[in-house]
Amino acid sequence: MNKSDLISLIRRKHSFLCIGLDTDPAKIPSHLLDAEDPIFEFNKVIIDATIDLAVAYKPNLAFYECHGVRGWQSLTKTIQYINNTYEGEVFTIADAKRGDIGNTSKQYAKAVFDPNSSGLDFDAVTVAPYMGEDSVKPFLEFDGKWVILLALTSNKGSDDFQMMTSNETNFRFFEEVLIKSLSWGTESNMMYVVGATKAEKLQEIRQLIPDHFLLVPGVGAQGGSLEEVAQYGLNKDCGLLVNSSRGIIYASSGKDFAKKAREEAVTLQKQMAAVL
Repeated sequence: MNKSDLISLIRRKHSFLCIGLDTDPAKIPSHLLDAEDPIFEFNKVIIDATIDLAVAYKPNLAFYECHGVRGWQSLTKTIQYINNTYEGEVFTIADAKRGDIGNTSKQYAKAVFDPNSSGLDFDAVTVAPYMGEDSVKPFLEFDGKWVILLALTSNKGSDDFQMMTSNETNFRFFEEVLIKSLSWGTESNMMYVVGATKAEKLQEIRQLIPDHFLLVPGVGAQGGSLEEVAQYGLNKDCGLLVNSSRGIIYASSGKDFAKKAREEAVTLQKQMAAVL
């Protein structure tokens, strides 16, 4: 999905909601555990209940890889279901946080972007920038695909490195990532992760990257504020994908889980519509 299609999708749905499909069999409703593929069945119902409200879905690959072949099959079925049933209706993100030397990154990129190789056909993948340009470039070689580069994350440990200040430039590490990576891609194939719990930094970040999209996790269960994210992070094209995972998909553990998930998504979507 290209940038103009993503912007059109946001405007049509009056939403910049991304729903994280961090599906854990220990947390899904017990009545689904008898299904042939409980993880896929749960995902399918959540997607059907929220497709008109969300502009993106973001499976965290760790929740699938931990189940080996069965988990990979659940993930493949989930993405194929989205692409076949709701083509053009939603943006898909592989939350994989990959990052390795060039030849390895090429294989990671094929895993999420090449359906002939892996069966998966995501629109975007999260990538860690620590190993530099040659670890990121292979992901950018796929036309129409996006890299979402980790910049300033929402976890407590992010301060260990991301807030360190360079004695030479006086920039913090996350700012160095933003500045250096601008030459690697464009605003049409590269986004950045900025945690909602760091919303006060969004204004500074927008001074460095005014036109790029930001993927913002941490709203909801992690305590991030949608109002603050919108206040400091919106640009002329919206420029935001705000993710909520647990707060939506685990709104209920009963047979009404889809209804409750939709209600939580509606609440966020209405707030987003008002902002837009």
